[in-house]
This record gives sequence, structure tokens and C-alpha cells, in this order.
Amino acid sequence: MLPVVDKPAIQYVVEEAVRAGLSDLLFVTGRGKTSIEDHFDRVYELEDKLEGDTGKAGLLERVQAATELATIHYVRQGEPKGLGHAVLCGAQHIGDEPFAVMLGDDLVDERDTLLTYMVDVQQRHGGCVVALMEVPADQIGLYGCAAVAATDETDVVRVTGLVEKPPPEEAPSNLAIIGRYVLAPEIFEVLRTTLPGRGGEIQLTDAIEALIDRSADGGPVHGVIFRGSPLRHR
Repeated sequence: MLPVVDKPAIQYVVEEAVRAGLSDLLFVTGRGKTSIEDHFDRVYELEDKLEGDTGKAGLLERVQAATELATIHYVRQGEPKGLGHAVLCGAQHIGDEPFAVMLGDDLVDERDTLLTYMVDVQQRHGGCVVALMEVPADQIGLYGCAAVAATDETDVVRVTGLVEKPPPEEAPSNLAIIGRYVLAPEIFEVLRTTLPGRGGEIQLTDAIEALIDRSADGGPVHGVIFRGSPLRHR
């Protein structure tokens, strides 16, 4: 809910999803996050007040726009058991369809079509798609890191391995995983049996790594290399 210019950061993420053609969104929240639900809900008292002021038509339109972006649902993650566990919390809602995972602390410029491109890659190749970004070698230990092989598509690579926050001297590349994923539903089966990894949490990276070895079941894993500069506010 951190304000960025004139709206909370989470709204930029929702708008990005909508631009990519996603209209049914599930928030995985936790204790003390009810302000997110309130933001995307109708506030009739405020709307009535703005409707009665002829000079506030623009504000009224902006307030209502946030409530009409998409169909939004919520599920609680009872304990902070990691990103993999958070994704697993959405299994019942998602079912057997491919889906996107968008982390709220990575913002992408609205002029960039990263997620749209990732959805397209997944639709053509199946499996999972992760967003990758080149980072300085001495910073790769802050991220999940991908080992990759080239394809014949610009900025699309085949992911051959993943490791969570490796020491720089052991990193297979300088390609870091950033907070955008398009995943096959087979990821849920893997997550159910994924043991806690780094930090004692269930790592989504570990589950995607397992699917690389089981590509016949869940399809291949591709990476789309993002050339922009995401705003990180974590």
C-alpha cells in the first residue's frame, strides 16, 4: 500500500495484470493486510460526497476506477512459510489452468509488455515462464539465479537450472529471477511435496527447478529477459 506518485504500489501491479489480459485476480494476504481489500472495494460514503461536489468529478472517477479493474478474490496465508507456500494457497481457486504470479514489491513500467510477452511464451511453449534480469555478478546472491541455454527467440532462453541466492562464485549466470512468473498448474503437485529450503521456507524456485527435471509432466521452463529497470520497494 506504499503510495507511488498518486496511488498505492499494489494498484500498479493489478493494472499490469489487466493490461496482459488477466481479469480474475487472487490476492494471497496475511494478518494486518485488510487495507488492500478496502482499497479495491467500493466506498459509498466517499463516492456520495464526491458526487455532490461538482469540482471533484475527476477524483470520483479515479476512486471508482480502482474498484472496477478486475474481479478480485482473497485468500489468507496463515503463516509466512515462503513464496512457494503462498502460491500453494491459491491452488483451489486456480484449478488446472496456467496462471501468473506477480510479487507486489516489484513494479514494472506501464509501457513495458513483460507480462504480456511471458503469457505469449507460455501459450506457445507450455510449461513455466520466469522473468529474468541481468544484474552485476556481485549482487546475484540477493536473488534466485538461472542457468540458461539460448533459443532462436530474442530475449527468450531455455532454463536448465535454478538456484536460490547462490554465492557469486557459484552462480551459473548473472541472470536473476524477478517477481513475475507464468506457471503451469503442475507446479501445485510439486509444491505439496517441496520441503522447506533456504531460510526454512518453501521456495517457489525449488519447485520450478523440480519441474525442469520433469519436463514431460509439466512442460519446459523458459525465461524472458527483462531489459527495463523494475522499481523495487521491498
